[in-house]
Amino acid sequence: MNKVRIGSVGLGRLGLQHAENIAGKMQHAQLVALCDVDKSKLHETADRLGVPHRFSSFEELIALKELDAVVLASPSGLHTKQIAAALGAGKHVFSEKPLGITVAECKEAEKAVEAHPGQVFMLGFMRRFDESYQYAHEKVLAGEIGKPVLFRSYSQDPEKFIQGAIAFAPHSGGQFLDMAVHDIDLARWFTGSEPETVYAIGDCYAHPEFAQYQDGDNVSCLMRFKNGCMVFLFAGRTAPHGYNVETEIIGTKGILRIASIPQKNLVEVLDAHGVRRECSENFLERFGSAYINEVQEFVNCIITGTTPAVSVYDGTKVSEIAYTCKASFETGTLVRF
Repeated sequence: MNKVRIGSVGLGRLGLQHAENIAGKMQHAQLVALCDVDKSKLHETADRLGVPHRFSSFEELIALKELDAVVLASPSGLHTKQIAAALGAGKHVFSEKPLGITVAECKEAEKAVEAHPGQVFMLGFMRRFDESYQYAHEKVLAGEIGKPVLFRSYSQDPEKFIQGAIAFAPHSGGQFLDMAVHDIDLARWFTGSEPETVYAIGDCYAHPEFAQYQDGDNVSCLMRFKNGCMVFLFAGRTAPHGYNVETEIIGTKGILRIASIPQKNLVEVLDAHGVRRECSENFLERFGSAYINEVQEFVNCIITGTTPAVSVYDGTKVSEIAYTCKASFETGTLVRF
């Protein structure tokens, strides 16, 4: 197989980014089809990227013979059924998180993947494919910081995008499922362990609209993992300075910090306001290369017949942990896994 022929599903912010990446920034990949219910956006994007096949029906897309794989950036509630349908149609599947909006749906996705062992399935936990996180992970595996004692991770969205978060709140599953899943996945990846207990707190400090969904605008949790490592996660939607993702791993022999000062690039601005570094505006800007790297890994696995590092079971496990964190948040109690 010289090139993997891919159909990309969904043209929201991330879906559009995936389509552009596949069309012009990846090796051994060819974007041959697009699917979106917005026909105007569908045809405008397909014309701009030179994509021959356009569909507003997912079922028609996966019936296309000139298609080897699909990339799913569709609404979260559609993922499980689309994963099963695409695998059933003989296509390899890359899906954005979450695997499903309930743990039961995640289990359904597991069964679909298990029923098609000859096809590649990969879930999009893109932070694992960020160069800085990969570099830090290699150091942890090499034992350079000793035994991990504490894993701390923050994910903060800018306050200026709060209306979009409020609009999505009825369907998000809450901040632990919507935002903190990436931090949960990193905690599992870096510690090589699973959680034992969790205590979660938070509130609607600035935006009471989230309370009706038993959620907060800023939430946190403290977990104890089975290997004894302490894990602290924070997810917030009111950052005044921009998009902020930072991580720290404290070990018995050293400390690793990733993006402890969030910044757009290495430029320093000197003007009437003083000296400053500008922040990334959103996740697409901060993790632009990671989104390319993860789908490139998916393509490489198809060509070489290897198994992706991120599996369907990672998706289920992270969802289980996120919902347990949410249960602790809602009840205000320590929950044992």
